[in-house]
Order: sequence, then C-alpha cells, then structure tokens
Amino acid sequence: MKAVPDRRSPAFIVSLHDVSPASWPLYRDFIDWLDRRGGIRSSLLVVPDFHRRAPARGDAAFCRALDERQRLGDELVLHGYTHTDEAPPPRFPGEILRRRILTHEGEFAALDWEESTRRIQAGLALCREFGWHVEGFVPPGWMSNPHSERAIDEGGFRYRTDSQALYALPEGRRFEMPTLVMSSRSAWRRRLFAALNRRRLNRYRDAAMIRLALHPVDLRHDSSKRFWISTIEQLHDTRRSLTKRQWLDELLDHAPLSIPWDTHRNADAGGHQ
Repeated sequence: MKAVPDRRSPAFIVSLHDVSPASWPLYRDFIDWLDRRGGIRSSLLVVPDFHRRAPARGDAAFCRALDERQRLGDELVLHGYTHTDEAPPPRFPGEILRRRILTHEGEFAALDWEESTRRIQAGLALCREFGWHVEGFVPPGWMSNPHSERAIDEGGFRYRTDSQALYALPEGRRFEMPTLVMSSRSAWRRRLFAALNRRRLNRYRDAAMIRLALHPVDLRHDSSKRFWISTIEQLHDTRRSLTKRQWLDELLDHAPLSIPWDTHRNADAGGHQ
C-alpha cells in the first residue's frame, strides 16, 4: 500500500473542464479509471448550460452522477454559465487574437459587471437547487476582464483560478499553480503539447503543486488520453491527489469552510426528478 505523505509533501490536482451533459459520456469512463486507480480525487468544472444546448437542469441522470461524485469526495466548481463568448464582436487586434483566434469560448472575456453577475447568480441558483457545494469559480478559457473579475470576486466564492494561479477570495491572495494543458484539435498539436508538457513536468518537478487541466476533446484521441493516464500514474506515485478546495484549505491552514448551498435549497424545486 502506498504510504500517505504528510501535508508538506508535493501534490497534484486533476481538473476536469467543461463538465456538462454533452461531455459526460467522455468523462464517465475516465473517471471510472481514476476510481479504479484509487486515491485520486478531481475538481469537476461544471457548465450549467453548455453552448445553450446542454442544460444540466434537463438531464436527471447527469445531475445524479454529479451528486455521486460529490458524495465520493470530488469537488464541483462553477465554470461560467454557457461557456461561449456571446459579447459583441471584438474590434481591436489584441481582442481579436484573445477572443477569436485563441478561443471562441471565453464567456467572461468581455462581459460587463451586470451580465457577469447575472450569469454567476444563475449558476449558483442551480447549485442551490441540487444541493451542490460550490466554493470556486473558473471563467471559461481562463479569461476575464476587470468588470467580470469584480463580479466573480463579489460572487461569494472562496477562490477563483486563471491559467497560472489560484486566488483566495475575497482578499485575492495569489498562489502560483503550474499547469499542464493539451491542445488536441489536430495530430500535430497533440504531439507538440505532449512534448511541451513533458518539459513542463521536468521544470515543475520540485513545485509544491501541479495542476492537470483536462478537456473533453483530449479524451477523444488515444494519444492525448494516454498522455494524461501516464502522467497521472507518474504523479500519483510521488505526490498526493488533492482538489482545489483541499489545496486552498492547506494554503490557508484552517478547517474546510463549505458554502452550505444544500441548506438553502429552493423549496419549489423539490430536488431533481
């Protein structure tokens, strides 16, 4: 049996992005593998209505699956609301690069404070309805702006993350979070990012924490899926598996403080059917 290291030993986070009814068939087998591997917990980044085509509220089996993941110790994290950039089109070169070339899915990249707040509160209402504990927020594409960032910081979360760090809220203390991520849209990208990630693993070998940011498309291709499985096996031999919430607890060195969404359930909802 693997010895349980103490809290001073290095750790890793498995962060599963874009979790929705649309992606769940891809994630289900992968999560089953994590369960069989033993001792690995995940942070599941949940999108309430992915691309406005996959509402969580309309899929009872998906909601039951998230209930079970939460019961088993995985963490649920709010990941925007639609995961698509619906703000007015960008006009300037930098914004075109950021919002159209790098990604079309930076939902909070150009939203104002009012719309950001509306979407955050709609997402939290869903969490209250289903009794899901949600303490963190990750903007899709890790993109925000000063107005949407303010709405996130005021949303009642304990933390938010971007591509490089975790921020403890409300004070905004920043903690570096070295990250591996794949680009799986083409074969050459998969080869390139596998090589880059191996270099990152070597570069971060002494880091206290390494985050693995997986996306559903990674699991559509054998090469990128094999990369993640071998990387998790390698890290699990030498590091502890934590969720983002658990890591924040250790960083702040106090007992967990959950937002008690289940104690404020929508009385009219009656749970999911």
